[in-house]
Amino acid sequence: MPLLIAVAGPFMAATAKERQQNFDRVNQAAAEVLKLGHIPVVGLNCALPVIDRVDLHDDYQAIMDISLAVVGRCDALLIIASSPGADKERELIESQGKPVYTSIAEIPKQ
Repeated sequence: MPLLIAVAGPFMAATAKERQQNFDRVNQAAAEVLKLGHIPVVGLNCALPVIDRVDLHDDYQAIMDISLAVVGRCDALLIIASSPGADKERELIESQGKPVYTSIAEIPKQ
């Protein structure tokens, strides 16, 4: 049975170009998870379309709230690089006793 695997990594950056590069890296890793036969989930992909439509005082907190809610329902986490947000996702998954992978090679093929 395929695992529901969250994919986490840095997003915030000094420029829009760097944020896009970070976003692309996370989604490329999610594509690799899919190739292994699992279901990838990117919390940021759930959060950004919503956040873009709301004028909030603290976008970061709303992104994290949505991301953590989604990631907490996953079976495992692939963390491609450390960041404050990705580390919070890791802590959540570890607190639930679920596996945290740090490379695609660690994920069992389905």
